[in-house]
This record gives sequence, C-alpha cells and structure tokens, in this order.
Amino acid sequence: MSQPFKVVIPARYASTRLPGKPLLGIAGLPMIAHVCKRASEAGAEEIIVATDDGRIMQTVQDLGFNAVMTRTDHQSGTERIAEVAQQRGWAEDTVIVNLQGDEPLIPPDYIRDVAAALAGQQHAGIATLAAGIIDADEIFNPNAVKVVLDQHGYALYFSRAPIPWERGNFSATGGTPSGKMPYLRHIGIYAYRVAFLQRYCQWPASVLETVESLEQLRILWQGEAVRVQTVAQTPPAGVDTLEDLQRVEKLLAKVYCLND
Repeated sequence: MSQPFKVVIPARYASTRLPGKPLLGIAGLPMIAHVCKRASEAGAEEIIVATDDGRIMQTVQDLGFNAVMTRTDHQSGTERIAEVAQQRGWAEDTVIVNLQGDEPLIPPDYIRDVAAALAGQQHAGIATLAAGIIDADEIFNPNAVKVVLDQHGYALYFSRAPIPWERGNFSATGGTPSGKMPYLRHIGIYAYRVAFLQRYCQWPASVLETVESLEQLRILWQGEAVRVQTVAQTPPAGVDTLEDLQRVEKLLAKVYCLND
C-alpha cells in the first residue's frame, strides 16, 4: 500500500502578469477549482489551498475544498507550504506535494508519482519529476529547465543552459545532440517531508539560485539530495499569461466534452 500524502496548493492573488489568476474562469470554473480537482483525482488524503487573499480563500471554501490564510511576506510557495505544515502540526515524516495553483492540466498520475518517489527515501527529503526532451531546440530554450542525474537518480544540477554541454556537437547558436545520453526537462512539481521543509526555511538564498533564478539550486548548494523520478512526457504548460489561459480553456473544454 502506498504511503498517504497531502497536497498543498500555494495560490497568490497578486500575480504580476495575470492579477487574480487563481480566480480566473476556465470552462465554467475558477482555475483553482481545476487544480484542486487534479489533486483529488490523485488520491491525496488532504488538500489545502494556502493563500494570502480572502477572496481566494472564500472561493475555495465555497467549492467545498479547504483553504488556510498564510502570511503575505513569503518569498516562495515552499515557504508558504512550510507555514501550513507548522499551523497544522504535521509530523516530520509527513509527505506533502507542492502543486502550483496555476497548473490545471497537471496529470493526477504525476502527483502520485512524485509522492511515491519520496516515499521510502532515506537519502533525500525532497523529490521532483523530469521528462525526456524530444525537440532539440528545447535543449537551448532557457525557459525549459534542464536537469542532469547521477546513476542513482539524484540531481547533479539544474540549469536553464543546455546541460550536459556536448563539446563536439554544440555551438553558441545551437547544435544536435549525439544521442549518447537522454536530455531531461525538469517538471516543477515537488514532494517534501516536513522535516526537510523545516531545514529549508533556515537556509539563505544561494548564489547559484540567484544567478539561474532557480529556487531548487538552494537545496543542492546546501549539499542535500534531490530525488528525480522520470515520467513519460512533459505535461502541458500552466497559466502565466492571458494567451495561456485561452489555450488551457480550449484543452479543458475538449476534455470535459469527451467525458460527458
């Protein structure tokens, strides 16, 4: 029997590019409702939306899900989740999945996969996902975060740059990978144990994460292990812009039509 896990969904109202993003309508429901549904479909034992805005909290509660108010000064969703764990008094070995509030298309299987990747781990207090890169152009796309693993499935490094760099095949303007090893794209969903979150919140930002603008590099900087589970493919992108919202609306409308 798989280990139970909780899902916490950080949801801020003050998005720079799309204010009020969690409450924007998609296929007749607020976006946060779709994210909560994905968590429910994954079989989470408890689902909590962590927000700093009363409008989001009220909407989530009206939908029949749990929401808690958290501080407004958090620098990341990880810190917001740590506050929820502290509020609830969860045990140190509790597994929590961090599901972003703008990911209405995340496959429920992936939520289970990242929780399972952490369950039973003695070496790592955090797990995440990655998928193989098929399109070579994606290797050179700085918006696609790459990850390189060791032989045991732990992260060696995350980067926006093409890693590993194939010296004989790549140039400053691109290139074609040799096929000697798979290139992996990081998928930004995480599972943590509460004990890890307690440590994480004591660490200052690292030089690496500042340079690459990747929060997960703080963990490697501290010498901690990150377990990475590979999955079949990268899920559809989340919602950052109005164009993203319209794209997701069309995709979800098709899904719901097929399920009717």
